[in-house]
Amino acid sequence: MKAASKVLICISYLLISLLFFSGCKENAGFNSPKAQSVIEYSDEVYPLERNGIELYLDRISIKDAQPPKNILLIHGVTYSSHEFDIDYQDYSLARALAREGYGVWRLDIAGFGRSGEVEDGFLPDSDYAAEDINAAVEKIVEASGQQKIDVLGWSWGTVTVSRFAADHNEHINKLVLYAPILCGIGEYDVNKPFHHNTWEHAADDFQKDEKGNIDYSIIDPVVLEMFCSNCWHYDRESSPNGGRRDLCVDSSKSLIDLDKISVPTLVICGGSDPYLDYDRVTGSTEHLPEGSKLEIIKGGSHVVYIEKPFYHLFQEKLADFLNS
Repeated sequence: MKAASKVLICISYLLISLLFFSGCKENAGFNSPKAQSVIEYSDEVYPLERNGIELYLDRISIKDAQPPKNILLIHGVTYSSHEFDIDYQDYSLARALAREGYGVWRLDIAGFGRSGEVEDGFLPDSDYAAEDINAAVEKIVEASGQQKIDVLGWSWGTVTVSRFAADHNEHINKLVLYAPILCGIGEYDVNKPFHHNTWEHAADDFQKDEKGNIDYSIIDPVVLEMFCSNCWHYDRESSPNGGRRDLCVDSSKSLIDLDKISVPTLVICGGSDPYLDYDRVTGSTEHLPEGSKLEIIKGGSHVVYIEKPFYHLFQEKLADFLNS
């Protein structure tokens, strides 16, 4: 009788354990904050210099892993590459890509963020930035031993990566144009070499409600706080204006020559982005090579990649394209 009781007790413990671990698996999926809390990441800095200026280049990856693939992320016109790693819950695009098996590289263009300062803020314009990107790609190829990588540009970064891709396509596997600035955003006389950064400016891309206040149904207040704090911490009070001068021209002027892109390209954006010409966006794939794709996320804005209702969808569409 005692032996039978012991067997029943053992069976009970086994069933409880199975139910417990089954519940953990169900409630802690790959993209859930609970599952991610046990994942460790590494962030390594790779020394890089071009034109006598030190450039900040780092790689985020799963700790102690050798990533089988690599992607370079390129920032926009005012704030630098820290924007890709909002380390709160599962908002970080860099860490999401690391979980997809990527070594995720981030570059700060000369004069931005953690890269060396420039005396002339007009120096790092779109063409200059394209050469910074090329230097970073050459470094990544050397460090990883992989001859082809993926490249993503956001906002002004779509202009710079497109110009890079037009001249240096030998190391590109796939290209991503996120929130592409295909043409001028409107004529404005940019006569100062440096842009004066403010907290309010950093928050300006987030969607507002009818009263003009930040819409917290769209953006998590913690994400907003971290984003703006990082802008103030890494980008400080000023950023180079060469790229802004390139963008602030009449909308009739094309800034990206899609016909010069020779690799499969994902064009992805929110459907409510005030900086985009949607006629050009919707017709973009007609000028891109086979395997290219267009994804417009309805309701998303310029920062759709960190907006509460949309960021998971953004990550999924990006991963689907890169893995296809």
